[in-house]
Amino acid sequence: MKKTVLITGAAGGIGSAIALELAKSGYDIVINYCHSKEAAEALRERIIREYGVQCLAIKADVSKEDEVDAMVSQIEAQIGPVDVLINNAAIDKPDFFRLKSAEDFRRILDVNVVGAFNCAKRVYSSMLERQSGNIVNIVSTNGINTYYPMCFDYDASKAALISLTHNLALQFAPYVNVNAVAPGFIGTEKELEGYDEEFLKQETEKIFLKRYGKPEEVAALVRFLISPEASYINNTVIRIDGGQYGSC
Repeated sequence: MKKTVLITGAAGGIGSAIALELAKSGYDIVINYCHSKEAAEALRERIIREYGVQCLAIKADVSKEDEVDAMVSQIEAQIGPVDVLINNAAIDKPDFFRLKSAEDFRRILDVNVVGAFNCAKRVYSSMLERQSGNIVNIVSTNGINTYYPMCFDYDASKAALISLTHNLALQFAPYVNVNAVAPGFIGTEKELEGYDEEFLKQETEKIFLKRYGKPEEVAALVRFLISPEASYINNTVIRIDGGQYGSC
């Protein structure tokens, strides 16, 4: 029986790579997006055309409980219950500390942390009733020991999401595995945008493999974590950073 995967923030970057990887593996896909409708629809059409699985693209702000409820209700009505939740939606707003506002900080926490909570809470009863499911939170090495002063609020949100991962693993036990994937420097278009060659060179020198990662490499790890082969991996944060060390 096919399984349905909800990927939040899936219109581009790591999220879209996960959607393509899991569609290739036969999962039905739900692409959640907030602003990038054109990209989400193009990805949906590609997935249906290339992999022949069911695929929806649904607009919802995951920080808003009512929109998450409506999104999951639509999925349940059109495809079936959510079997796998990938909490990938995240925002950041790099700026100097003195220019940060409490409003900006709250918005980042709302999307990056409360959004994951809202989605997990909405699928909780269904997964426990069926005694089956997987949740993967996309965190970051920024939440562990790689710090960027321009985005300390993003770093704080990822540290909070790591803590939430451990607590959700307890709440969903023993039927649902909850893990986190912590990417380091991944070469998405958004990640590379605006950086000059000197900065990229400096950052890759901090990585044992001397290169930044590919979104497809993160997607492959996520695919493994939700597979039967990973059924005994739970309550774990897995770094995928090429051996990154040091901070900006």
